[in-house]
Amino acid sequence: MPEIKRPELAVAGLLLAGGLARRMGGGDKCLLPLEGRPMLAHAIARLEPQVTAFAINANGDPERFRGFGRPVVADIVEGFAGPLAGVLTGMVWARDAVPEAEWLVTAATDTPFFPEDLVARLTEAAEVQGAEVAFAASGGRTHPVFGLWHLSLAEALRIALVEEDERKIDRFAGRYAVAVVDFPAEPFDPFFNVNRPDDLSEAERLSKLVEEAAQPEERRA
Repeated sequence: MPEIKRPELAVAGLLLAGGLARRMGGGDKCLLPLEGRPMLAHAIARLEPQVTAFAINANGDPERFRGFGRPVVADIVEGFAGPLAGVLTGMVWARDAVPEAEWLVTAATDTPFFPEDLVARLTEAAEVQGAEVAFAASGGRTHPVFGLWHLSLAEALRIALVEEDERKIDRFAGRYAVAVVDFPAEPFDPFFNVNRPDDLSEAERLSKLVEEAAQPEERRA
């Protein structure tokens, strides 16, 4: 596996696992198996080396995630308010858990192949461009769930969620300077996400491409 470039600044992380997974028939999509491990385990392996500390954002009984040995934080805004509620929850958690951090990065747990340099590239772009938010993009699409958020936005986000009923990530982020970082979508899109049962089969296929790409060039020859 290539060396992972870490960001120079302390960054808190949050894995978003609070979706309702309606297209998968409900339940915890991130606990479905991929290559013999839950998808959440793949996401943890991707994010952990990139951040100072991280938590899992999920509602309901946290005991179902006990085996992963990571803190689980439920939305502090009630009513399944979507990913923005997860972002705010992560910001509040980070203030206590990672007091030296200025940034929170969020990632989806149904996207098991997201880049190993995600955090480094997002933080670099935000610093260079003087942005308060940074989003990942690939294949002509922006992926706001894979975002970097300055923790100074916490109170404004709370007001937007609670008092303004804002639910759209891009609409809230549009109030601020946003950097967008494009990641290559070949030989596979690292932001491929599992939404439907058939996507699991595709994820199994892609996992082999991911494994091949991680091998040294001489071994692939």
